[in-house]
Amino acid sequence: MTMNTSDNRPAAPNVSRQTPFQQGARREHLIGWLFVLPALVMYAVFVLLPLLMSIQYSFVRWNGIGQMTWVGLDNYVRVLEDPDLLGTIFNSLRLVVFFSFIPVSLGLVVASIMHRTATGRFGATARTVLFLPQVIPLVAAGIIWGRLLSLPGLVNEILRGIGLSTVTRAWLGDFDWALPAVGFIGIWVLLGFCTVLLWTGMTKLDPALFESARIDGASWFTEFSRITVPLLRNEIGVCLTVTVIAALAAFDIVYVSTAGGPGNSTAVPGIQIYILAFTEQRIGPASALAVILTALVLIIILPFQRLNREAK
Repeated sequence: MTMNTSDNRPAAPNVSRQTPFQQGARREHLIGWLFVLPALVMYAVFVLLPLLMSIQYSFVRWNGIGQMTWVGLDNYVRVLEDPDLLGTIFNSLRLVVFFSFIPVSLGLVVASIMHRTATGRFGATARTVLFLPQVIPLVAAGIIWGRLLSLPGLVNEILRGIGLSTVTRAWLGDFDWALPAVGFIGIWVLLGFCTVLLWTGMTKLDPALFESARIDGASWFTEFSRITVPLLRNEIGVCLTVTVIAALAAFDIVYVSTAGGPGNSTAVPGIQIYILAFTEQRIGPASALAVILTALVLIIILPFQRLNREAK
């Protein structure tokens, strides 16, 4: 009689040993996180922590010094029921047209023309001139354009010189034209950024596509609409993201050029948050308006990001 003793044998230990390649990959992964750690700490301290504190303050009544009082959603209700505070959000949405859609549209046209004609030293000079407003501090840009658009400023002098004296006005002091005038400053600042970014994207496109289109007799507009624009979806998405955020978070240019006036015609959330928090010491409504502005930015920007991912 033979006995099977295989069931009584101890099982071999299952020891998973990492190969040298896996150990090296793990070490590189750890080193990568160590390099990123300082940036993560800075981001957490200066972005995430203030954001969380703003959300906390939006549910309390506080003057910045004394005792906090929990009020729940009252601050949000006040913001949404106050026509002046709600009007600042609509003003920022109107600025999106000037700060975003117009610079991106004009940037596409200008970049396409430069891509076809501006080469060599002339092209480099043109790009530098267009990008120059992006280098100038926004406060300085607001001061300069505040003087140019004043009643005795250069813009009105040019209009008088070409016989349009009846059109002249204090552009930044007019209730109807103050916001478009601020928007014009935004166009001047952001046009160069959009143009250079889009032109850079065009230089990466395959020239054979354009040569084939020209051989087939395609016009400039056909090349532009059927080849250039569809292939620049990523660059256009980046331009829209940056410029929309600049419009919704506008503060420097508006504060220096008009300070939200005349009246509340150019008041934007950034100006109103500053007034509520540092002038009226109403931290709760200021934080609630800031949270609403952040949510609005995310609602508008996330579709652009989704389109960018789908285009890749």
